[in-house]
Amino acid sequence: MKKLLFVALAMFMVFSAQAQTEEELKAQIGPKKDSIAAIQKRVNALQAKLDALPGWKIGAFGTIGGSISEFNNWFAQGIPNNSSGNIGFTVNAFANLKEEKFFWRNAANVNLAWVKLDDKDDPTDDDSFRQATDVFNISSLYGRKLSEKFAISTLAEYRTTILSNFNDPGYLDLGVGATWTPISDLVVVIHPLNYNFVFSSEDTIFESSMGAKIVADYTKQIGAVSFKSNLSMFQSYKSSDYSNWTWTNSFSYTLWKMIGVGFDFGLRNNKQETLNYIVNNAPTPDPNATFASIDNELQTYWTLGLSYKF
Repeated sequence: MKKLLFVALAMFMVFSAQAQTEEELKAQIGPKKDSIAAIQKRVNALQAKLDALPGWKIGAFGTIGGSISEFNNWFAQGIPNNSSGNIGFTVNAFANLKEEKFFWRNAANVNLAWVKLDDKDDPTDDDSFRQATDVFNISSLYGRKLSEKFAISTLAEYRTTILSNFNDPGYLDLGVGATWTPISDLVVVIHPLNYNFVFSSEDTIFESSMGAKIVADYTKQIGAVSFKSNLSMFQSYKSSDYSNWTWTNSFSYTLWKMIGVGFDFGLRNNKQETLNYIVNNAPTPDPNATFASIDNELQTYWTLGLSYKF
């Protein structure tokens, strides 16, 4: 009986010591988390001061995603013998000059992807990689400061595809107006005098016109997270059929050194592109389609994969 009491007492003392040690360790975590947060706050403040210094700021980050697969006699699916794959990448780059009386901001966004599906039971199918996503956008914004937050500005922005049908269509916006920079990471461009040049071999659908250009760009890096969101809108004064907008977003989280996880998605609304697809490129083209008869569906894309920060 004494032995049992001794063993029970010993176990109780061990568990009590362990519980006490666990509570002590948990109690020490809180202040350390507060210290980490305070250090990060000071780092962010220093980074903000660095960003506010005059001179060039150059950087880039991107996402790479891909997969391959092969099936043999997998009869549960419609194509039991096939090999497939996809690969894509996104690059966001910028070169910004900030001076006391003016600024010059340059940016580029490229998103390309390819896919393949080889049906081994069909010798006539296309077993090569085919273009899936094709986005190319460059812009240059120059502003002469009226104050720290407002400037008279001019913008040139060019958008097209580069894997196929380069510059067909292509869009070039040239305009003047004002730029507002409420914070160092956000730029809002409002240009009521803007001409949207549209280059295309299909001149019965695509048409250039005068209109208003609005751009909002937010680029931010917080620790291991890089984020960029860009909204580009053109409102035609001639007809809403010639208006368009594109919203792209890129996220990158660094896990180890310069490598991490990236996610990109984009939305676009362009009635001219929709009509051109229905008339000329759809599986069953409709040559009689018009702007009034089509359903202008939202265009979307997304990419998830490994990211690399340059």
